[in-house]
Amino acid sequence: MILVTGGTGLVGSHLLFQLLKNGEPIRATYRRKKTLNRVKHVFSYFTDDADAYFNKIEWVEADINDIPRLVNAFKGISYVYHCAAFVSFEPDKYKLLRKINIEGTANVVNLSISHQIKKLCYISSIAAIGHHNNPEKLIDEQTDWNQEDDNSVYAITKYGAELEVWRGTQEGLNAVIVNPGIILGAGYWHGGGSGSLFKRINKGLPYYTNGITGYVDIWDVVNAMQQLMDSEIINEGFILVSENLSFRTVQTKIANALKVNPPNKEAKPWLLKIAWRLDWLNNKLLGKRRSLSKQAAKSAVSITKYDASKIMNTLDFEFKSIDDSISEVCLLFPKEV
Repeated sequence: MILVTGGTGLVGSHLLFQLLKNGEPIRATYRRKKTLNRVKHVFSYFTDDADAYFNKIEWVEADINDIPRLVNAFKGISYVYHCAAFVSFEPDKYKLLRKINIEGTANVVNLSISHQIKKLCYISSIAAIGHHNNPEKLIDEQTDWNQEDDNSVYAITKYGAELEVWRGTQEGLNAVIVNPGIILGAGYWHGGGSGSLFKRINKGLPYYTNGITGYVDIWDVVNAMQQLMDSEIINEGFILVSENLSFRTVQTKIANALKVNPPNKEAKPWLLKIAWRLDWLNNKLLGKRRSLSKQAAKSAVSITKYDASKIMNTLDFEFKSIDDSISEVCLLFPKEV
């Protein structure tokens, strides 16, 4: 049986649908019952019988930091896809990020070892990959992580989670790690991921930035994970990026697909520096949640280009174009408006 942690997230829900199509027996974890409807909703995009698919899953309410419940979730499991994570770039969420991303992953790794799991697949992020001083040099799996860099709290904890997985491999666990770029997929329009970007652009997003980063389609992420788990490959990490594009380019492509006006005002670096400082001040004086950290502002204008040739050469893998990905997501988006 396969265990999927974080089954109600963007990656988890799409992965579950793919595994179900293949007839795999699946158990999945969730933290809050109300989030289960998200999974049905995602399924409804791709089948007229979402309830039937959903009911094939053995759902277990289990936080990855709740050891007794997590132990129950591992009973009879042979393979684990660890998708559960907390995504936030708010500096004051650092302790919670550590608790979920690092300590939670350590728990999953420890139980995988004690239950003699055949293989673990951990979904990390390109945030956990190192960077070059030369922005035009491609970043690959061998690029060193520099702990002295001004890394975001999210990046630090995802890197820490990877260390837990690699520690597990030293103790006999077979594992693979995937590091996707910004994932484009449907169904999660109201969170902090790429889905909310479609929503904001549809409403009218005035500002753009010229930073560059990597993007990938949700189905490419799911397919790469499954192919790696089905292969003999162990103890390797893989960057999953279809294309390196500027934020402005992607925002314009989404706007054109949604038939709305694209952002037309550049948020200059100096403006972003003012913005994150004001955001910090509002947090300190008024208690408002952070919406723009120093690291996020820097990222918005940074050029980071990724090399995904390792996964392409290893699995003869072909990525979907970002144009096609955006078109497919936008076709589903009107159902949410």
